[in-house]
Amino acid sequence: MNGLEDRILKAKILVVDDNPVNVALLCAILENAGYVRVDATSDPRKVEGLFRERHHDLILLDIRMPYLDGIQVMEILKRDLGDDYLPVLVLTAQTDQETRRRALDMGAKDFLTKPFEQWEVLLRIRNMLEARIYYSNQRLRAEELEAVVRERTQEVRQTQLEIVRRLGRAGEFRDNETGAHVIRMSRASQMLALAAGWTEAQAETILYASPMHDVGKIGIPDAVLLKPGRLDPEERRIMERHVTIGADILEGHDSELMRMARSIALTHHEKWDGSGYPNGLKGEDIPFEGRIGAVCDVFDALTSARPYKQPWPLEQAVLFLKENAGIHFDPLLVDLFERIAEDVFRLREQFPDGE
Repeated sequence: MNGLEDRILKAKILVVDDNPVNVALLCAILENAGYVRVDATSDPRKVEGLFRERHHDLILLDIRMPYLDGIQVMEILKRDLGDDYLPVLVLTAQTDQETRRRALDMGAKDFLTKPFEQWEVLLRIRNMLEARIYYSNQRLRAEELEAVVRERTQEVRQTQLEIVRRLGRAGEFRDNETGAHVIRMSRASQMLALAAGWTEAQAETILYASPMHDVGKIGIPDAVLLKPGRLDPEERRIMERHVTIGADILEGHDSELMRMARSIALTHHEKWDGSGYPNGLKGEDIPFEGRIGAVCDVFDALTSARPYKQPWPLEQAVLFLKENAGIHFDPLLVDLFERIAEDVFRLREQFPDGE
């Protein structure tokens, strides 16, 4: 016995007819033909429960029955199945066009007029089961292919995000040994975005976009970037160029991630009162992601050890943000950040400098 033949004879079939004689006849025909998984009922009210339990491959369904007619049974099954294949072979003595139209509208796949010949019912059953098996195979292949595509897409996305993270760290390594700052800053940005009402997907985008906020430091000369003392005015102008360099590096790709990364790189040094750089943007003219990046970048810098300073304690860093709300930072974001500050501060335990 070949595979298709075996699957046809092992198909789950449900016979539904209010006349027990018709039920017995159909069951005998099927069993004599080699079908081994045949269920039957004379009560149409039981069909839904039987189908949910057994997930039949084919239903032989009478139309004219008490309690529920065949059209009503199909309506119930169609509601349960949604867009799935409804495997119904209608058995009816009614030959009027309206009955056929209603049955087809409910999803019936074929008709068999009573009284029927044994050879005809077996051929129609076989044809429908072959169609059911082909449909199931195609659906399974589609689901398997979709799973493979999802897996490959996830692999590509993870690779892209790892490249993004490493690009962000490349800029940070110029003046930070570990690059842990970009990890903490990006996770803090995600947390603050969620606190501000962003969706999970939007917050995930800023998580992966914000590590590139200082990528432009790659283009700053070592003499300026690594100078241990205070920068003079000219050196300060050179240092401030890192935001436009970063924006140039990240420009030219239309993905949401890269657009946000460029926006953060360009605007995370703008200030709420308009005194920031490079464009002196003020208030809500600063992109929201840039305002988020400003708060999280400064907070992590304050609470990090540097050659020229000790790390600030949590309370002192939060106080600095509050004192500069409406001057350097978006006041709303400072309020929101204060609520999550302890959680953000604990990121340092998970991603410490020097490891």
